[in-house]
Amino acid sequence: MQNIKFTIGIDEVGRGPVAGPVAVGALMVAEEKMKEVIKVFEGFKDSKKLSPKKRNEWFGNIKQAKEDGFLDYKIIFVDNHEIDEKGIAPSIQACINKSLKNLQRQGLWRFEECSVLLDGGLKAPEEFVNQQTITKGDEKELLIALASIVAKVTRDALMCKLAKDYPEYGLERHKGYGTKAHMEAIEKHGLSEIHRKSYLGRFVDFDF
Repeated sequence: MQNIKFTIGIDEVGRGPVAGPVAVGALMVAEEKMKEVIKVFEGFKDSKKLSPKKRNEWFGNIKQAKEDGFLDYKIIFVDNHEIDEKGIAPSIQACINKSLKNLQRQGLWRFEECSVLLDGGLKAPEEFVNQQTITKGDEKELLIALASIVAKVTRDALMCKLAKDYPEYGLERHKGYGTKAHMEAIEKHGLSEIHRKSYLGRFVDFDF
């Protein structure tokens, strides 16, 4: 690909949980900054293999790199109500579209000047003619892995915050995933305002 001025890595977090939002992280690096970014993040590992402490440390490095002008990133959320209304796939797509729009800024780049690398089955809008969907992209591509970090750490922090509003569910531990303890809490307390009813068919008759 010629005349590429920016590369963006994209990953989503929170497709599977039964509570809370889904999040998409999009992280952009200008081509002239790529060597510096690779150097700064030398030794970085797949985010899914890192401990929460290590993920937070790397996120701190990402934030510092942004302050230093090496990269930019956006995190977009769609809440459980929109997931229930529109479905998880359209919700994730809405996050992708908005994250790219927020990264673009007015006149920063043209679509054909941008390479977009996406994890798994994700797709960018068709205007991004230079896009590639990569199986296990968070293991293979640095920018996808960094995007995964910003989405994961930010979503986890939000779930810990929501845990204070809904303490009976233990959200700070499982981050909304359908663990045995979480499902038992739903059996006992019913659904909250942040649960995905479309994921929890046998509980939808419970009062809020």
